[in-house]
Amino acid sequence: MKNSTAALALTTLAFAASSIFAADNVVIGLITKTDTNPFFVKMKEGAELEAHKQRVKVISAAGKTDGDNAGQITAMENMVAAGVKTILITPSDAKAIIPAIRKAQEKGVMVIALDSPTDPVSAVDGLFATDNYKAGVLIGQYAKAALNGKTPVIATLDLFPGHPVGAQRHNGFLQGFGLQSQGAKSNDLAKPAEVVCMADSFGDAAKGQTGMENCLQKNPAINLVYTINEPAAAGAYKALKAAGKEKDVMIVSVDGGCDGIRDVGAGIIAATAQQYPLKMASLGVIAGVKYANSGQKVSGYTDTGVTLVSAKPLPGVYSLDVKTGTALCWGKR
Repeated sequence: MKNSTAALALTTLAFAASSIFAADNVVIGLITKTDTNPFFVKMKEGAELEAHKQRVKVISAAGKTDGDNAGQITAMENMVAAGVKTILITPSDAKAIIPAIRKAQEKGVMVIALDSPTDPVSAVDGLFATDNYKAGVLIGQYAKAALNGKTPVIATLDLFPGHPVGAQRHNGFLQGFGLQSQGAKSNDLAKPAEVVCMADSFGDAAKGQTGMENCLQKNPAINLVYTINEPAAAGAYKALKAAGKEKDVMIVSVDGGCDGIRDVGAGIIAATAQQYPLKMASLGVIAGVKYANSGQKVSGYTDTGVTLVSAKPLPGVYSLDVKTGTALCWGKR
């Protein structure tokens, strides 16, 4: 638990605690998986923008890396001790975080998951997130149309085993392509015969590059790559370019961030499913303010939307163009 990120969270929260008790302000906690991934940077920005509108305060913390459950638990415990009454969290470990969530709830804290569900989803008071299975379906449908009857030889650069977001996007992609898959509620990764290589990228560019290099060594005939997010896609492209295969292999992804949409325009990514983290965070802050003022908790799942973006529109597959996708990247609408 003791890492530099957790230490920084402790310092920040100690200062925040004195402010809460002195001014009796509404303070909302935000805990993301990391503080470096652009997706979570945008989420934090969305929370702070909405907090400014609502005249409340947001304090934030993050895990050291995607998968750092211990860092998130430490941050949650510190926020509860500081007197925060609502915590917004993107859980790194959908199951292991649940005891910490329950402890917070027992002390009157409302906990809302953003982007990533817990397992079970009902462990939190509410969830504001993309329909990740649908996001996968959209890019799978696009990939199938783009290959136009060509036999797929697929590599998947996944998140890591057991995480709902990684499973839903992966399985949705296979479903959209029309291959054997798992249902939307499964946390197991389907592997039909067309998937010749699977690698865990942890949503990281460097790990995505390594995963792609390993997959190319395993099967040089790969012609389609699914990636969990756009940093992993950028890493995959680096590996493909180094191998002289960047023009022969299609990459599809999920996120729809500004950098990712630029990569779509540049031909690095064929299509991406755009999600809206700014909206997730904004809705979370609004719910936190309502709870502070009225005691009314949010409940259930709120779909924050997902839209396909591509540079090359295909018959029968609806997508936004790059210009529109850029205007909307990560929640400008």
